[in-house]
Order: sequence, then structure tokens, then C-alpha cells
Amino acid sequence: MVCNKLLLILGLLSSTTLVDAAKVRRAKYGQIYKEHDQVHIVVNKVGPFNNPTETYRYYSLPFCHEHSTEEEENEAAAEEDVEISGAESVKRQGRLRHKQRFGESIVGDRRETSPYEISFLDSVDWRLLCKKLLQKEDLQKLKDAIHNTYFFEMFVEDLPMWGYIGEVANEDILVGEVEGSTTHLFTHLHFTLGHNNGQIVSAKVTTDLDRRVDITHIEQDLHVKFSYAVEWIPEPDLPWKNRMLRYADSRFLPTKFEIHWLAIINSIVLVLLLTAFLTIILLRVLKNDFSRYMELDDDVMEEEESGWKLIHGDVFRFPTNPIFFCAAVGVGNQLSLVTFFHLCLALTGLISTTRRGSILAGVVVLYCLTSFVGGYTSVRLFRQMNQQNWVQCIIVSALLFPAPCVFVFMWVNSIALVHGSTSALPFTAILTVTALFAFISFPLTVFGGIMAKNYASTDFGAPTRTTKVAREIPTEIPWYRSRPFQIVIAGFLPFSAIYIELHYIFASMWGHQIYTLFGILLLAFFLLVIVTFFITVALLYFQLAREDHRWWWASYINGGMTGIFIYAYSFYYYFNRSGMSGVLQSSFYFGYMAVVSFAFFLMLGSAGFQFSLVFVKYIYSRVKCD
Repeated sequence: MVCNKLLLILGLLSSTTLVDAAKVRRAKYGQIYKEHDQVHIVVNKVGPFNNPTETYRYYSLPFCHEHSTEEEENEAAAEEDVEISGAESVKRQGRLRHKQRFGESIVGDRRETSPYEISFLDSVDWRLLCKKLLQKEDLQKLKDAIHNTYFFEMFVEDLPMWGYIGEVANEDILVGEVEGSTTHLFTHLHFTLGHNNGQIVSAKVTTDLDRRVDITHIEQDLHVKFSYAVEWIPEPDLPWKNRMLRYADSRFLPTKFEIHWLAIINSIVLVLLLTAFLTIILLRVLKNDFSRYMELDDDVMEEEESGWKLIHGDVFRFPTNPIFFCAAVGVGNQLSLVTFFHLCLALTGLISTTRRGSILAGVVVLYCLTSFVGGYTSVRLFRQMNQQNWVQCIIVSALLFPAPCVFVFMWVNSIALVHGSTSALPFTAILTVTALFAFISFPLTVFGGIMAKNYASTDFGAPTRTTKVAREIPTEIPWYRSRPFQIVIAGFLPFSAIYIELHYIFASMWGHQIYTLFGILLLAFFLLVIVTFFITVALLYFQLAREDHRWWWASYINGGMTGIFIYAYSFYYYFNRSGMSGVLQSSFYFGYMAVVSFAFFLMLGSAGFQFSLVFVKYIYSRVKCD
């Protein structure tokens, strides 16, 4: 309970955000519209395009809060020499915050109402949104945003729309604004909305270059007219359930989301060849070892210079720091289960991959619901090691992964609050996560530990007896059999199996791509686990052959080294494959990539150790030992 209170206090200190008292109930999406029914445009956030995490509220920039009056529209229409057409619409107040889902709050969405007056099937060639006097401070904000390539995000019927705030002409790429360059603000938006059977199935917003305003010089206040147009188009071939499929090919995104099938097939073939090679070699070597050891008696065996049978009295000597080791194994099992279930749910469509924040929210909920597995497997292994302090093992298991997450969250959330970014998690979301941990995750971990303590078998099942005195470990070994070299090999080979798919995952996590190929991702996950199994066992065999019986932590670290390689790759991606920059974006990127890499370390380390344990028990049960 002390840990729970500490987590709550930390969350409160790092996430004190202002919340408006008035919030608008979110509309139900997928409704059937009749002609002239009101359609609501929801604004969300703005931010630099290259820094997807650095986002701010839409109204942090001086945009229109209220729609113009009829008199102002008629006056502006006469000045523009256009006719105002379309049905009359109800006046809407902008800047009212929407109630949000848990997942939307996690990803930094802050949806608010907008004053746009749009009605179903009523196309409008031009309408005045508002006339606004932009003072010097407002112009400076807009100019800075345009020079930082700010984009805005809006929604209609939960369909996202993106656009740029403005553009800079004749700007130097390295120096930036130079003499002769001009900064233009886009003041006119053109909404293109597609409909099918009374439902809105597509949405796009574009800007009009002919209606832009030059804000290069900001010494004087400037009167600006913001306007918009609406165009309705029929989409008979696009049903409501497939409305999100077009976003993979959106022209707003920097590149088309392609999959290099030949490269993926090549990766699969290499993985299969590697596993087949290791299997054949290990089987041949083990067969020779079994034949040799079976023919030797104990007296001759003592004369053997080396071999893994010589350490049969030490190989099942339990590792140092058993509490942390067992907790790491249990949490790794839990994370493996979370990953498998989450990929399956996404593949079957039970978790919506296009709904904002649903993937992150699914991870949080699944982690809490699978906490029983972590507590049970941790305490079961701990008891099999003849250890008694199982309560401490439960506590370590419950905090081993959440504690680093809280530490990283405290840091990045504080940075986001200082910058006024919407990436700062609101208090309600922090309270939700804290409640999930306090009332679901931690109790399930305790329950799993109690079940393992009372009902799980305490028989470790070691095929050989452990001696009282540990055997001396040889110190003179070739460089290619040393621990540093083995660690590099242990991480590099499994990482090579997922390297290609990792690029697309990063583009989705830290960009504007929408990842939908969860079948390929599930296949890559299986390949990663299989390669981790075989490379960990192969390195374990070489370690035992040189009479080093300290294999417990070694096999765990060998299996988890892929997580370290993933974190190293994140530096390469940041500096060479992305345009991200700034303290806020860097803090989020490297902080949460450290969390993801740590999760892979625990998950693959646990998988590698348990496969290694099966291997060790098998080979020592096949030879005759005293």
C-alpha cells in the first residue's frame, strides 16, 4: 500500500493540468445523417510535423473561436465578390473541450469544438469563418509555427484530417529565413467530405494558395479574414467499415507505406537456415558427446581434460540474487503473454488498430489482467530454488517493470508540462492507470504468488545432485568464447530477424504512419523467439563445454540482448532516419524507447532462459552421473 500511495503522489506532482469545467459530450460516430443535418468539425492539436510527440492544443494559436455573424458574412462576401449559398446552420461555440477516451488521452489528443458551420449534403463555395485582428504577439506565434512546419489535425466522424498552417517561400534549408524569403499563412480551408448511405465515409482538408496572407513583417497589427468551403462527394464504393483504409495512402503522409516482401522473405529464409544449421550442429555434437560419455567409466572420466559432464555437480547450483532472477523470469513470461494476446486481438480486429490510442490502452489493460502469470511463475521458480522469502519476491515482481515506467513517465511528463504540450498526461488518465495497478495488477500478482506458494510443486526436477563445494571455473579461454563476444552474437542474430520490420514499426510509433500489417508482425515475433531460443542454447552449450557452470544469468542476458540492440537501433533511427529534434521530442523518444527495450530484454531473456533450462535438464538426464 505504501508503494501505491507513492505512485499516486508522484503522478499528482507531475501531472497537475488545468481542466475546463465545461466539457462537451462526444458525438456517437457512424450515425445516419439526413439532408441539412448539422455536421460537427472537431479540432484536436497542432505541432511540428517532424516531432509527432510535440503537440499543443489547437487554440494555443490564435485561430477563430466564434463564427462570424450574418452581417459580417454578407459584407465579406461583397468584398470577395462571391455568393453565400447553402442551408442555414446553427451557431456553434468553439474551444469547448470534448470528453475523451482513455486511449486518446494517452496519445495526447485534446479534442475541442470548432465554430465551423457545416450541414449534410450542403456544399458551400465560400463562407467567412471570422475576421480577426492579429496583434504582433499573435503574428509572431503563427510565424514561428510556420517556420517549424506546424500542422493541424481535425476530425469529422472520427475521420482525421491534416493540413499545414502555412508555408515559407525562398527559405534557406540550413540558415532558415533569409532576405527575400516570405512567410504565408493559410487562411482558407476547403473541406471535401465523402458520403455513402447517409454516413460520412471520407474526409479531407486542403488549403487555397490564392487565399494566403503574407505575415513576413510583423511590426504592425494585421486584420485577417479566415474562411472555408465545403464540398460533398458521393462514395458508393466505400462502406463505413472500410473508411480508415485510405489513410495508408494519404498524400499528407511523407511516404507510401510499402512492405518489401522480397526482403521479408529473405529474412525468413535466413532465419530458417540459421535455426536448421544450429539444430543439426547441436544434434551431431550432442550425439558424439553422449556416445563418448556413455562408454567412459568414472575413472577414465576423471582423466578427461574438459567437457560439460565434468560440471554435473555444479550446473544446477542456483544463481545469485534469486529474488531478482525469479522476478525477471516471471515478468518476462507476463510480457510475452501480453505481446502474443495483443497481436492476436489486433489481427482479429477485436482491438481497433485505427482508433486513436487503442493499442496503448490495450497494452495497459492486458498487462494488468495478466499479472497473475507474473506472480505465479516468479514465486513457483523461487520456491523451487528452496527460497523462503516469497513475499519479497511478489513485491519485486509487481514493481520490476512498472517502476522504471513511472520513473521515465515522471521525467517526460515534467518536460511536457514545462513546454505546455498535450503530451502531458492529464490527471484523470494518471488516476485511471494508478487505479488499474492498485486494484487489478498488484492484487493479481499477489494472488498468483499465493497460488504458487500453496499449490505449485516445489520439486525443481534436477537430474543430478549438486555438490557442496563449487568447482573452479577455468580462466584461460579464447577470445571468441569470452562473454563480451558471446553477448554481441546473442543480440545481433535475433535482431537481424526483425530488423526490416522494425523500421516500419518505428515509422508508425514515431511518425504519422498507420500500421495495419499485424499478421507480418506476429510472424516476425515468432521468428524472433525461435532465433532467440536456438542462439541462446548454442551459446549455452559452448559455455558448459568450457566448464563454466554459471549459466543462469548468462542465458537470461544472452536472450535479452536483443532489447539492447533495439535501443541502439533507436539512436540510429533518430539521427539518420527521422527529422525529430528538440528537448521534448528527444525526452519522449529515448525515454519510452528505453522502456520498450527493457520490455524486450525481460521478455526474450525469460524465453531464452526457460528454453535453456529444458536443454540443460535434457542433456544431463541422458548421461550417467553419480
